[in-house]
Amino acid sequence: MSASSLHRLPTPAARLDDVLADLSARFAARAAHHDETGAFPHEHFAQLHASGLVSHVVPAAHGGGGAGLAEARRVIAAVAGGDAATALVLTMTYLQHRAIGRADSRWPDAVREQVFRSAVASGALINSLRVEPELGSPSRGGLPATVAMRVGDRWRLSGHKLYTTGIPALQWLAVWARTHEPEPRVGLFLVPKPAADTPGIRVIESWHHMGLRASGSHEVVFEDVWIPLENAVDIRPPAAWAPTSGSQADFDASADQQAWMVTLLGSLYDAVARAGVDWVRQFVSERVPSGLGQPLATLARVQEAVGEMAALLRTNRVLLDDLAAQADAGTPPSPADSGLVKYTVTSNAIRAVELALQLSGNHGLSRHNPLERHYRDVLCSRIHTPQNDAILTAAGRAALGR
Repeated sequence: MSASSLHRLPTPAARLDDVLADLSARFAARAAHHDETGAFPHEHFAQLHASGLVSHVVPAAHGGGGAGLAEARRVIAAVAGGDAATALVLTMTYLQHRAIGRADSRWPDAVREQVFRSAVASGALINSLRVEPELGSPSRGGLPATVAMRVGDRWRLSGHKLYTTGIPALQWLAVWARTHEPEPRVGLFLVPKPAADTPGIRVIESWHHMGLRASGSHEVVFEDVWIPLENAVDIRPPAAWAPTSGSQADFDASADQQAWMVTLLGSLYDAVARAGVDWVRQFVSERVPSGLGQPLATLARVQEAVGEMAALLRTNRVLLDDLAAQADAGTPPSPADSGLVKYTVTSNAIRAVELALQLSGNHGLSRHNPLERHYRDVLCSRIHTPQNDAILTAAGRAALGR
């Protein structure tokens, strides 16, 4: 089925399941090639758009699917089961659509409408550009070196960003920057990137990673990029970005966004682990060593290891389903509690793939089989914000009343 032959998704869940199963299988068939070459999977996003899935989280009032977190989780899990790199790019777009579609979003209505309309019409992708060579991740604090200077009725933006996931296909860049003012403000400046040769935007193809190799997470340099005044979509004094500095509405929005991020990233890496476990289950069922004379699956130690994998992934499913349900009910847990879900789910996913490798031995580490790719991909879960040390420190402080 080509991208042109796909149709917009009707609402029944059974139809969505059919589409996701088909896309997952198609992505899986190409995942090894994209991983080996590092080539960005443009064709995957053409198919996702043709299925209405790029704009699935866009509010229905703007022409999108209006999906909540539980349904977005289903989509990301299915896509990741086929190709984790594709799922990561889609996850970033979903998170941005959720952030700007919230009723209390600070984005100007006209700019928000542009982003949503382009997603519905052409499958336009968006991501936030935050990490810098000197600053690292802004979640650790500090002012960005990327600077926006107001000149008349426009902003002139200059800076350098790392790990811009999806940059070969992104059409909107939400850039974290500070203003060139005596007392700088900090926030998001929306930069359109309609073509690879956009003036002032230079992509350095430096992404040569162990995992998620086809995600196109390259560096981007901005050299005097001009954007409209209204594209300063959310800029505030630095102190106003602190988690405890805002209003109750700001805290609620932060809790909701954290729940979405943890659920979608957790679903992604859980799906990678499930793909690895599925492979090793087939391997031990078919592998018959001559000294044993029967499949490895008949051995008690193998059965015990597979049972441990099942326990780990069962725990993940319960935690992720519960977190999605809480967010969809409008009662997400605190960001710290969501962080603990991320810690547990990703730790379980890594452990499950490690057990699969122990059972498969050299077969699992061979580039001829997908398990070693799943292992490289699942290890990337430790890097995504919030990272384990921050999660556990926050949990420890809360438990100690600090």
